[in-house]
Amino acid sequence: MSQPRPTPAPQSPMRAALAALVGTSIEWYDFYAFATAAAIVFDDVFFPADMPPFLRTLSAFGTFAVGFLLRPLGGIVFGHIGDRVGRKKTLVITLMMMGIASFAIGLLPTYAQVGVLAPVLLIVLRLVQGIAIGGEWGGAVLVAVENAPQGRATFFGSFAQLGSSVGALLSTGAFSLMNLWGDEAFDSWGWRVPFLASAILVIIGLVIRLRLEEAPLMDEIRAEHTEEDKLPVVEVLQSAWRTVLTGVFALATATGGYYVVTSFLLAYGTGELRLSESMLLNGLTLAAFLELLVTPALSWLGDRVGAHKVVVAGLAGVIVLSVPQFLALETGSVVLVYAAMLGMRLVMSALYGPIAAILAEGFAPRVRYTGISLSYQVCNMIFGGFAPLAAVSLSALAGGHYWPAAALLMVISAIGIRCTLRLRRAAAPRSSAPLTAPSADATRAGTTV
Repeated sequence: MSQPRPTPAPQSPMRAALAALVGTSIEWYDFYAFATAAAIVFDDVFFPADMPPFLRTLSAFGTFAVGFLLRPLGGIVFGHIGDRVGRKKTLVITLMMMGIASFAIGLLPTYAQVGVLAPVLLIVLRLVQGIAIGGEWGGAVLVAVENAPQGRATFFGSFAQLGSSVGALLSTGAFSLMNLWGDEAFDSWGWRVPFLASAILVIIGLVIRLRLEEAPLMDEIRAEHTEEDKLPVVEVLQSAWRTVLTGVFALATATGGYYVVTSFLLAYGTGELRLSESMLLNGLTLAAFLELLVTPALSWLGDRVGAHKVVVAGLAGVIVLSVPQFLALETGSVVLVYAAMLGMRLVMSALYGPIAAILAEGFAPRVRYTGISLSYQVCNMIFGGFAPLAAVSLSALAGGHYWPAAALLMVISAIGIRCTLRLRRAAAPRSSAPLTAPSADATRAGTTV
């Protein structure tokens, strides 16, 4: 008679959370570096000078958007590996892919040097980034959530989300620093430095992630796996497709809305309003720093009063501040612009931390990586990739006014409130079940909404 398999000791929740934070910070640094460069320099570097400015701006944001097209594929591929093999392996692979692609972007020739080959190479590397980030978020979230103490999943899950603000802070800070060399130096070589510097960060991230241990829950999931089991993506789409769809719209403002208040705002401010690049970049850096400070506190509050309540309050705040943010931008006042940026980032911070635990509640442990990755990455493909494009296009059709972008923010936030409340009602019967172990009635099927 075989001896029962001993239950492995869980690793430190804080160690797991910090490992998730460091890795996602590096990956989001690379991702936001591309977003920032697309807003202020890619139109001049990778597209012909005789192209109309509007089309060059649209083309630059188009290269940003294509990375979102393959994010669901990354979520499916790495979700399968994560649900069947383990979270750690996927996180090592995604970090390497993102780092190599970002370093290569820093070495690309310009349109003036090689013509149309320049934007083609940029798009190829952007697609590699899209696949990598598509598999990153779900694994990082689960490393933090599945190692968290019971009742603390929202707080510890927020560490993976903090990688977004840390990455944005590092990215905008790096571009602000390089901008100090002057426009000529920045346009010729300064913009490349943040991409090349990512190689150092990736090496640090790999050292940390290679020392990461799987959560004990992963052993239980692997032990229950049989050859007759369906592919995780098939199981999710058959039994939990409503949860996936609801999650997509609940996340719309946290993804697409974010790029409207960063990338589009940067392009609108420097293009239509002729505001200083340095002033806006510094404002975005301050906003990212604020997000870094308040996200853990808002996530801690989510564990106390309910994660869904915090998210709904944040979405309501976005609706209220959508128009005032652009009105402040049009004044050109540094104080008002920074106040608007900080206010908007404060309310948007309420969306980032709690959402990891909210989504993880909706899927069974055996398909959780695939389920939350599909929701998040399909949302990013639809809203994250095309929200800046939609904002630029609608603004141009409206004669260069801001109100279409503000209206877009308000609409997707209202939809997000409805879907977040729906996720809350669906998760209520299982709210007492820990995320760190599979429950008897949920092991074989995903939760539906």
